[in-house]
Amino acid sequence: MNHNAELDKASLKKVQESLKAKLPSFMGRKILVVGDVGLDEYVLGEVKRISPEAPVPVVDVQSEDYRVGLAGNVAQNIVSLGGLPHFASVIGKDDAGIRLKELLQKQGVRTNSLVIDEDRPTTRKLRVMAEHHHIVRVDYEERKYLTESIESALLDHVETALQHVDGVIVEDYGKGVLTESLTQKIISMSHAQNKKVLVDPHRTTPLKFYRGADLFKPNKDEAFLLSGLDFGDLREHPNSYKEVARVLMKELETPNLIMTRGKLGMSLFHPTGEGVLLPTYAQQVFDVTGAGDTVLAALGMAWFSGCDLKEACVFANYAAGVVVGKVGCVPCSIEDLISYMEAH
Repeated sequence: MNHNAELDKASLKKVQESLKAKLPSFMGRKILVVGDVGLDEYVLGEVKRISPEAPVPVVDVQSEDYRVGLAGNVAQNIVSLGGLPHFASVIGKDDAGIRLKELLQKQGVRTNSLVIDEDRPTTRKLRVMAEHHHIVRVDYEERKYLTESIESALLDHVETALQHVDGVIVEDYGKGVLTESLTQKIISMSHAQNKKVLVDPHRTTPLKFYRGADLFKPNKDEAFLLSGLDFGDLREHPNSYKEVARVLMKELETPNLIMTRGKLGMSLFHPTGEGVLLPTYAQQVFDVTGAGDTVLAALGMAWFSGCDLKEACVFANYAAGVVVGKVGCVPCSIEDLISYMEAH
């Protein structure tokens, strides 16, 4: 399999037509999202001078903005795409946690499965920006695994939600919410109720955490790192992608793997070793922040609605094309997506 082998135009056209016909079935799709959540804070302004105190730009603040980040962005993307997410995560007992709950509720995401941990702060990322340029990012967070009591409380919410959803998305940002025991219990509980699990990994989390997932979706760098293979200068060799996918799928005991590859789109691999590159539809890129979350939400919406994985990848590529043309973690609306699909 050549990792540059793309779906031919005739086949792609059929996939697009089939996908558009299935869009109505996406509406009201119920999906459980489990993972780390955070508050994204933006300080927006312009730079007109350099500070006399140090050789750094001075940002004249024009506005401030607060948005849902990390796995919370997956949940709000599901809402904007017409779905109904059940979101399970952990926040701190602090102002950031309160604001995060308010933002999620405003976006239409239910917050009754957010567990409060009084011993850890809510993750915050503060970005100072001048127009489309990042000046600096400041992180407030404590990366540690959950205590047994907090993990048990979160699992109770997951168990309840599983009775009402069509599928499960596990989004790992490496902040400690997804312990090995919690993740494995989520996968086994989901399978016991015939629900598929889509996992987006973190590069520092051992592969064994995700064993048994029905679909594994790393980006290119995560895939190579998690595989443990060292290709050196051969990373771009056609066979390197196939070998990385083979190793990951064998180790994870998973039947499907999608490797996202930025501006090239994404590669889809099946157990047979076959693979195909589905190209991106992005026309202009302002900010890739949150694009992975949008891809994950779109994949889940399509796959859990009965689409095959080629159709799900095409749908996700369209969604990514919409959001990278905007600044920050901005959800992809179904209206914007349909317009974008019709234009491409």
